[in-house]
Amino acid sequence: MKFENSTGNIIKDQEKLSFDFIPEELPNREEEMQKLFGLYRGIVSSNVSQNVLIYGPVGTGKTVTAKRFCMEFEQWSKKKDQNIDTVFVNCRKRKNNSSAMWKIVHHFDRGFPDRGFSVEEMMKIVKEKIEERNVHLFVVLDEVDPLIQKEGSDLIYLLSRFDEERLSPEGSVSMILVSQKNVFELLEESARSSFKRSNRIRFPRYTSDDLFPILKDRVEMAFHPGSIDDKKIQLISDIAGKEGDGKGDARFGIELLEKSALIGEMSGRNEIFTEDIRSAKGEIDPYFTESRLKKLNQQEKLILLASTRKLKEQAYTITGEVEELYKVLCEEYDTEKLGHTQFWKYLKSLSDEGLLGSKTTSENSGRTTKVSLSDITAEKLEKKLENLIEDG
Repeated sequence: MKFENSTGNIIKDQEKLSFDFIPEELPNREEEMQKLFGLYRGIVSSNVSQNVLIYGPVGTGKTVTAKRFCMEFEQWSKKKDQNIDTVFVNCRKRKNNSSAMWKIVHHFDRGFPDRGFSVEEMMKIVKEKIEERNVHLFVVLDEVDPLIQKEGSDLIYLLSRFDEERLSPEGSVSMILVSQKNVFELLEESARSSFKRSNRIRFPRYTSDDLFPILKDRVEMAFHPGSIDDKKIQLISDIAGKEGDGKGDARFGIELLEKSALIGEMSGRNEIFTEDIRSAKGEIDPYFTESRLKKLNQQEKLILLASTRKLKEQAYTITGEVEELYKVLCEEYDTEKLGHTQFWKYLKSLSDEGLLGSKTTSENSGRTTKVSLSDITAEKLEKKLENLIEDG
């Protein structure tokens, strides 16, 4: 079998779709980057340590922002004749103080044994390495929640008191804590005192408008030109945005983008279709089930069927078009038509239930409500609804 001839060609660089990839630009996280710079610039001007907590839901860009900031801050500091070094610790993988501390030592000594040393002994070794290399160390404790829940805040306290024997206010270790929740109140008072209350940065969920430039950048880096148009990128943004099923999770949006491309390639195409996106959503995070559809009344089924037929060849339709086709379907299935107000109530109910997506936009002709489908292909849903309607 000739594998290269069996699929399409959409993805040119899959690494750019990895959750671990760190892009040069972080759309809609520039403000958070500036806040971090404002808090940490004193390291260079006064060699003063600083500790910051950044927190927010999954997929809001916390980890990638921390990594990008450290990379850029190292480069900026070097131009100012200040050596910054960064060690990144994933606390979900290293859930005890000894393992997390070993990762910091291992950053300086790749051959350091993973057993036989206490946290305090490893701390002393790190201090020697910092003095030997004359660096200021950034310690990023990513996903710190499980470490604090299991071990308390002893390690954070020790790192925050790294230079307490010095008579001057100069410091050699700064921390960035990354967590889903605001873990400030979980810290013991001794550790909490090293974090100023203003040194907390909350990362909000992404809106669909926030996600569009993020996904657009990934498309330009990872896909061949012409593989997907802006309307389909917008559809993925709407699905993944905080207004949609993705709850503002950029990781979900990137995964949906990648899965859509793979479905398109497996179909032998060099382009992503709208139905590929719906299929991808159904595989990653299915919502449509037979039981949900069976609970719908006849009017809801007809409105959903009208929407589905309008969406077979396009990513979005408008409510006026859905209502017109709904009226035709009522005649086809010998069902009394709803008035405009009742139609809108049923349509909104379908949207609230997550069976349809709806988005109101302002255009030249006024406000327009666009309708979309995210979880199942229009063709598949059409057949399911037709069977349910005919069965009564």
